[in-house]
Amino acid sequence: MGNSIDLTATISAAIQNFNNKIGTVLHLKSIFFDMDGVLFDSMPYHAKSWIQAFAEHGLELPEYEPFMNEGSTAYYTIDKMFAKYKQTKLSDAEAETIKVRKHEIMQSMPQSEIMEHMPMLVEQIGKQNIDCWVVTGSAQAALYNRLEAAYNGSFKREKMITAHDVTHGKPHPEPYLKAIEKSGYGTAEAIVIENAPLGVESAKAAGLFTIAVNTGPINLDVLKKAGADLVVNSTFELLEYWPLIFSLLS
Repeated sequence: MGNSIDLTATISAAIQNFNNKIGTVLHLKSIFFDMDGVLFDSMPYHAKSWIQAFAEHGLELPEYEPFMNEGSTAYYTIDKMFAKYKQTKLSDAEAETIKVRKHEIMQSMPQSEIMEHMPMLVEQIGKQNIDCWVVTGSAQAALYNRLEAAYNGSFKREKMITAHDVTHGKPHPEPYLKAIEKSGYGTAEAIVIENAPLGVESAKAAGLFTIAVNTGPINLDVLKKAGADLVVNSTFELLEYWPLIFSLLS
């Protein structure tokens, strides 16, 4: 984002623009975190699993494509990829076969590492008395069951919106609207930390201030185009900038 003066101006302008849109002042009480690619470094495994599952069914995907569709339901991803690359739509049975195969491959992958720098950030956020929630398109109970231990109790199972809780996945606003409803925090009290274009679209459609952290092989402009209020290059930058962001949101 540039030097400290530019950084302060950029963040202040983003917050002011958001305040103008909602007609009140954003006062931070809660953060809705995406999980894959934000809290766990699981997206490389998801990407490999999708690429292999699609290849087994005659569809070769570029490496970046799974990152572009991260956060959506499996059926959404399958329909979108076959429409984009094959100009066709699979039957429900065919889509189910690919979905099951992708999950089988994913289960064979190593355990995902905790995302670098995020435990330190979450610890800071906890000390600032900010309530932590998770909004994920994942249906992997093994991952979100690990969250509480991996992040020293900052994430409780009852404070998660997962694929099992929604009818429509990201980019539909339902996941984040559910988080607003369940948490009780309004759009002037909660922000989102996302890493995926579809997740950003979902959060913005729900009316939330959204920080996009780029942890995959996609261009920053994609996250900006998706509507992110702020975009940072890495979890390291997010950690580095957080004290300033927090002070401006307080």
